[in-house]
Amino acid sequence: MTQPTDPRRAPGSPDVLTADLTCLPLLASALTCAERGWPVIPLHPRAKRPAGHPERDCPRTGRCTDGHRKPEQRATTNPALIHATWAHRPYNVGIATGPAGLLVLDLDVRKPEEPEGAPDGATSLAALCERTGQTVPTTYRVRTARGGEHLYFTAPPGVRLKCSAGRLGPHIDTRAWGGYVVAPGSTTPHGPYEVTCDAPVAELPAWLAALLTEPQRAAQVPVRVHDGTLAARTALERECAVIAAATEGGPDGRNNTLHRSACKVARFVAWGDIPRHVVEQAIQGAGEATGLPPAECHTTIRSALDWVIAHATPREAA
Repeated sequence: MTQPTDPRRAPGSPDVLTADLTCLPLLASALTCAERGWPVIPLHPRAKRPAGHPERDCPRTGRCTDGHRKPEQRATTNPALIHATWAHRPYNVGIATGPAGLLVLDLDVRKPEEPEGAPDGATSLAALCERTGQTVPTTYRVRTARGGEHLYFTAPPGVRLKCSAGRLGPHIDTRAWGGYVVAPGSTTPHGPYEVTCDAPVAELPAWLAALLTEPQRAAQVPVRVHDGTLAARTALERECAVIAAATEGGPDGRNNTLHRSACKVARFVAWGDIPRHVVEQAIQGAGEATGLPPAECHTTIRSALDWVIAHATPREAA
């Protein structure tokens, strides 16, 4: 385990003896992450949101001169930049998991509104191990502010794993490319993030990597619709292409895209411009092509069409 850096001795550091002393533990945490090769980003003090400007307010100056840089792109291991950021304001520390070569299992606690006995992330992971006959190796662990846990693993080489939500089970999320985790030493109103197992970071088990790897999808032939008005056919073909191209956000993200696109086409069904069964068949095929289960696609499409058809604005007022 790398020992925490003394922020007063880091090369290129400013005179931190004049800095707010509340910053020093967080500065040390950021420097320790950087020494491990984990690029860090500042998070708002006592919060989990990245600091800095959103894309809509980007000034296109400084590090954004050539275009807006997202938090993952701004993450750094440069001690001088880290000192400049953390020496005078107590930012929480975020670790950009993708650039760090990490995949972190995020085991959440049960939500207050869920029924008693509903599984939390730890219970779901134990059940997954029992079903598969596999085990999770000892690795670096961090207790989260709400009482959940982060399990750190090195990501497999040659595979660009993305974040996922619920793919492995209820209340099990993963953080990889496109995401970040709150580093130990950070604090929110719910409590601190603390190391609970200081073991070396283990390699991600192959069986977990296989479950998290997106299946290869066959190239999609563009949908061609022959029934309905030209406007309705064009809208349906366009939305089927949007659905088939959806890759972000895991199953939940793809389902949301499916629902939005079905709602956009449903008004043409309500206006009598295209038969309902034609829309359902085309969007069902596009949804299944993304890897969503047929039953889930059917339920989502039916729900979207039923609601829009019942509440559609008349064509004259649209």
